[in-house]
Order: sequence, then C-alpha cells, then structure tokens
Amino acid sequence: MPAPSSAPIRLCIAGEGAMGSTHARIFADMPGVKTVALAAADMSRGRQLAAQYGIPDCSDDLAATLARTDVDAVVLATPSGLHAEHAELAARLGKPMLIEIPAALTLADTERLARVQAETGVPMMVAHSRRFAPPHTTLRERIQSGDFTLHHLVCETYFFRRNNLNMFGEPRTWVDSLLWHHACHTVDLFCWLLDESEFDVWGQRGPDHPELGIPMDITVAMRSRKRGTLLTMAMSFNNKGPFGGFYRYIGEEDTYRAFRDELTDSDGKVVEMPGAQLAFEAQDTEFIAALREGRPSRCDIASVLPAMRALDGIDRIMRGEPAAR
Repeated sequence: MPAPSSAPIRLCIAGEGAMGSTHARIFADMPGVKTVALAAADMSRGRQLAAQYGIPDCSDDLAATLARTDVDAVVLATPSGLHAEHAELAARLGKPMLIEIPAALTLADTERLARVQAETGVPMMVAHSRRFAPPHTTLRERIQSGDFTLHHLVCETYFFRRNNLNMFGEPRTWVDSLLWHHACHTVDLFCWLLDESEFDVWGQRGPDHPELGIPMDITVAMRSRKRGTLLTMAMSFNNKGPFGGFYRYIGEEDTYRAFRDELTDSDGKVVEMPGAQLAFEAQDTEFIAALREGRPSRCDIASVLPAMRALDGIDRIMRGEPAAR
C-alpha cells in the first residue's frame, strides 16, 4: 500500500510505449514521487526509457516487479487487451493502480475489476483524461450549476493510422480500438458531464481494415433519457490532417469549442481558465493525491461503469447483436 505521507510514493510504470513514456515524464517532475521500476515487454525500448528518466530498474517480469516491497503503486500502461489481467494481478498483490484507458475491452471484464476492488480494497483509478482537461472541467461545472444548458455535444476524433503505430509513430505489438479506447474517452465524458447513467445509444461501423482487422471509421450517438441531451461522434483512423478530439458544445447560452487544453467561445475568443493544470498532469496529480489522502479518486473504477455499459450497447448494435438485458 502507499508509503506514509512523509515519504515519497514509489512507483512502478508498466509499459514502455507512448503512454508509459508520458507518465514517466510527468512523475519525474512531481514532488514526493519516485519511479523506482519500469516493467517492459521490449527490454531494449524499456532500458532506453528507464535511462531517459532515471528509473533505476527495468524488468520484463511484471509480477515480480509488483511483488517488490519498495513498490507502493503502479501505473498500468500496457497494451489495452492486457489491462484487466494486469489490474487484477496488481490488486491481488495489494498495489494501488492507475490503469490507462480503457480499463478493459469488455463490460464483463470492467465489472469484474470493480468487484475485485470491492473485494480487496485496493484502489483502482482509470486514466479517463478528458475528465481532467480544463475545457471540459470548466463546462461541467457550468452544466452542473445550471449556468450552461447543453443541448448537443458533437465530437470529431481523427487519426491517420493505416499502419500499426502509436501516437509517437512507433510500431505497436497490439491493435488499437476506435470504439473501446478512443470512443471510450468521449462516451465517459458525456456521462460525466451530465452525471447520468441512463442513455439510448446507437452506432455504426465501416469496413474492417484487411490487415488490422478493425473498423477504421465509426459513428456513435447517445441520448440522455433524463434531459434529452444528444451526443454525436464521428471517428476515423483514415483522416489526413490534424489529429485528436475536436469538441463542439452547443448550448442554450452559447456554443463552445474545445481542443486539447484550449476552450473558445462562438466568436473564437479564448476562454481564460486561470490556474488550470494540463489534463495529463492534473490526472496524475489526482492519482497521487487520492493515495496520500486515502480516498477514492475522481476516476475510480466504479465511476466508469456507466460509460462501459453504454459502449457495450453500442458495440452490440454495431455487430447486429441483441442488447444485453
């Protein structure tokens, strides 16, 4: 379990890819935190990352690394398909964790992780970074206070990934998912913005890539059963041009555009958000703060279940399967 508040929290980062590198960079600059170990599948890349951020130990044995007495907590930035397995391993070894999004690639596995957390008492935070981005936190506060009435959230998420590369252009050993990873960000954001869990959902998928075996284009739609608020999302791995998630908040009072950590109004004027932390930094800061304070994080595993249930419904519709009862 975490070290006493007067001592540094000693981390293991599991994963030598893009997100493992991102977390290593953030924690290297965070007071009261020391990354003592890196668990890597590719030891060559792992050693390079460990050297870059002064991580003293690199191993290809995640279980042995997590069992170490000098590891207080772990960041799981391993391939998406391994998140559920690795999260349960960490919980059984008593190690609090930050799990990169998605927590799992199925609703059943996510629900299992929530049960494991309830059984073991080991904290599980999921890296739903949109919840920490200043534009979205600002507008959520206004929605919840009644100062802004959201009618329609429109999101375009674009990448050009016809080859199996990560966000740094490096080769991947696993295949990413538009639905269970990238759509998960926005589906969870929509649930969180409204603080609701009951939605009508719909989705459609384009043809699968002949080699990657995944749809390269999808459409997702949701409707709040309580307020009637709409979400419309277009996503593509075929888009040439700027990549990322582009959000348009269409409301009664105004229309806002959010991209990364910037928010603009309907006139294109930047909305000032004084003192706001960048999304990834705010997320990782919350992980450490929740451990030190002995409280559930703002993105506890149980809190992501509404989004995962919605994704499960969307996935079933896309596949032409009956909805779960």
